[in-house]
Amino acid sequence: MDIDKIRTIVEMMSEHDISEFKIESKDSNLCIRRGNGTHVVQHAAPAAAPAPQLVAQAPAAPAAAQQVPAAAPAAAAPRNSIDAPIVGTFYRAPSPEAPPFVKEGDKVGPDTVVCIIEAMKVMNEIKAEKSGVVKEILAENAKPVEYGQPLFVIE
Repeated sequence: MDIDKIRTIVEMMSEHDISEFKIESKDSNLCIRRGNGTHVVQHAAPAAAPAPQLVAQAPAAPAAAQQVPAAAPAAAAPRNSIDAPIVGTFYRAPSPEAPPFVKEGDKVGPDTVVCIIEAMKVMNEIKAEKSGVVKEILAENAKPVEYGQPLFVIE
């Protein structure tokens, strides 16, 4: 999907106070959720894919809609964790021979790269976005992770 189309969708979501937007077809899907920030998860489709159907969900009540997405990850996630911002394959190091980005006991800052998540053959560096000490590494190297899945516990 074209980035300009995604921007238009995000602007419309903001304009109409929509918290979640999904486009699905048999070959692709796009899901955008608003909350603390706008998160985009997109699975690419071949160029010849049929036009997808649009599905938009408006919140029943603005306060309730914001609490549901926040409550679900909080219940499953440790209290202070670094969560996967995208779906993909988790890697602790930049290459198999390299040392891991962080180990248990390492101090991290908001700009510290803690891992890589490969999504659609693109290596995405994931930053801590918090300060603290890595207490536990929850994800397994070279294994798939889901959006919102806790990767690291920090204190």
